[in-house]
Amino acid sequence: MPFSSRPFRRFPVQCSVPYHAGLFLTLQPAYFLSFGSVITLLVLGSGPAYGEWVSVSGNVGERLTASTVYVDPDTIRRDGEVVKLWALMDFKTIQTEPSPPHLSVKSQREFDCVEERVRLLALTVFSGHMGSGNAVYSYTDSKDQGIAVEPDSVAKSLWKVACGKE
Repeated sequence: MPFSSRPFRRFPVQCSVPYHAGLFLTLQPAYFLSFGSVITLLVLGSGPAYGEWVSVSGNVGERLTASTVYVDPDTIRRDGEVVKLWALMDFKTIQTEPSPPHLSVKSQREFDCVEERVRLLALTVFSGHMGSGNAVYSYTDSKDQGIAVEPDSVAKSLWKVACGKE
């Protein structure tokens, strides 16, 4: 004899809540499939939102032929007087030195606002503009001690943005 946790009722019990499931039961399976697809797309499409690059300065440096420096304001992280950010240098023409040939460089830097020092944490060199194309070179170093920020340099422009000295 099977065990049942509910008592058996021979007659339906009257309920004060109306029963409106009729429309739901008459829907075609295609409706359920499309609804499930929409929910799946919404869940899978809700990835991280990436910020936009904001130009820091126009043509910078004599050594760097026609380049624009950008910073991603969404990546600026302050810890006391130390600020980390991601920067992008986009070149108008292909750069062959240092090798390999590239059109843009994306880097993560750490700035000390008090001592005016910069430290390179990570760097990726791309074959295309604005960090697109293939990554042709990559570098990371957590032991770098950093260098002083030089006047009239890319680092100085980024230091001003990171430390709010504009």
